[in-house]
Amino acid sequence: MTYREYAVLVHQTAAEVARDCEVDVFRATGPGGQGVNTTDSVVRMRHVPTGIVVTARESRSQFQNRASCVRKLQEEFRRRAVPPKVRHVTKVPASQRRRRLKDKRMRSDLKASRRRITGDE
Repeated sequence: MTYREYAVLVHQTAAEVARDCEVDVFRATGPGGQGVNTTDSVVRMRHVPTGIVVTARESRSQFQNRASCVRKLQEEFRRRAVPPKVRHVTKVPASQRRRRLKDKRMRSDLKASRRRITGDE
């Protein structure tokens, strides 16, 4: 999708975004004890038109995690709706090029002066 298509999605309400999603709920892993082990509170939402997948497990409430997923999707739409910055080709000034080459020669001379002197020269 292009950023213009995401810009259209930015203006959708939370209910409209949720309507276009497939929702999976499952048990969380990791620390949390009985609260984690007994409730299907983790929510994974996949926005079908775009394919964006977000997961929320901040709360022990499935309802709050669903709302958090929708917020994450809306934030992702906003992020992707920003058009890319226009890049302009620039030319390196001749003075900068000369300075760069001079620094490179000086570095080369410095390293050459560190070499071991042999009897061949």
